[in-house]
Amino acid sequence: MRDLVFSPAFGNRPSQLVGREHLLEQLLDGLETAPGSRERATVLLGQRGSGKTVLLWELADRARDRGFVVASPTVVSEGMNERIIEKIQDDGARYAKGKRAKIVGGSVGALGFSAGLQFSEEVRETKSFGYKMLQLARRLGDQGRGLLVLIDETQANSPELKQLIITYQELVGERQDVAIVLAGLPGAVSSVLNDSVLTFLNRATKASLEPLAIGDVDAFFARAFEVSGVKITADLRREAALATKGSPYLLQLIGHNLTQYADADGHVDERALRDALASSAESFKEDVCRTTLAALSERDVDFLKAMSLDEGASRIGEVAMRMGVTDDYAQKYRKRLIASGVIAPARRGFVEFAVPFLADHLRDNAHLAH
Repeated sequence: MRDLVFSPAFGNRPSQLVGREHLLEQLLDGLETAPGSRERATVLLGQRGSGKTVLLWELADRARDRGFVVASPTVVSEGMNERIIEKIQDDGARYAKGKRAKIVGGSVGALGFSAGLQFSEEVRETKSFGYKMLQLARRLGDQGRGLLVLIDETQANSPELKQLIITYQELVGERQDVAIVLAGLPGAVSSVLNDSVLTFLNRATKASLEPLAIGDVDAFFARAFEVSGVKITADLRREAALATKGSPYLLQLIGHNLTQYADADGHVDERALRDALASSAESFKEDVCRTTLAALSERDVDFLKAMSLDEGASRIGEVAMRMGVTDDYAQKYRKRLIASGVIAPARRGFVEFAVPFLADHLRDNAHLAH
């Protein structure tokens, strides 16, 4: 069958955002607060496959509907700030093209704009990123437009990110109508928040992308399968929803694979469901589990391997014994892995995996070195 709904690949944008409406409304409500408020700066935390990028793109669309000029999601990398300037100019062109509005102290042209939101060659080559952002914010403010910057895959130790955050603070000090949302892996964001230069971010609103409610997933499957021509019983559909474990990426994988394993008439029986779930699990292990482990230290992985010997939650004391270390030493890695969103507290003295299939992946590859 042809898949008309699902997009199981990183970077793809699904046809519909599932289970994030409340969080999205919170972010949009933050844009309605006074410039400089805590709600205007938000840090989104989520593991791989939790839907961070999709949420940022949806926020961009809806913020534009509310009159904001948006620098659409930009990945932290070399040249990031130059791309942000370009995105603001492109997105705001419809409001400022050809206009030469007067402002206090002279004309817009005198501040370096050649036309619309484009800077003169002299400004492009000689002025700082902070200067350009301030002039753009002022020009858009003259048109009654706010400015929203969206950052994806936030990374520690990025000079460009530091420059952006410092510039944002300066814009807030200038009372400009600006807002910023940064998304990233919990571990990477934690390192950014601990940077002494960026302590401002510690006052930002923090939002974690929790697992989707299974009821939301099931309701989405019901609609999506109808559109796709997939015929599946309510019980099997519910089983498929439970198998997503609340992961947006698993939702896309399972939905897509069910369209592929359905028979020629679109029917899904128990065998087709089992095949689809198995295929989805293998893809998730390769795409998410493998890359999650690759970003961790060897000792972090040793801690996780010790946990994987348990079927359910793991007692910290048992993990320490398997690692051949003291409880206090094991606690160091427990804290690191919780901060990274890889594991989570279960009950007093116990932890459990927070990434679906990670324990299975570790057991399947126990013979491999990190």
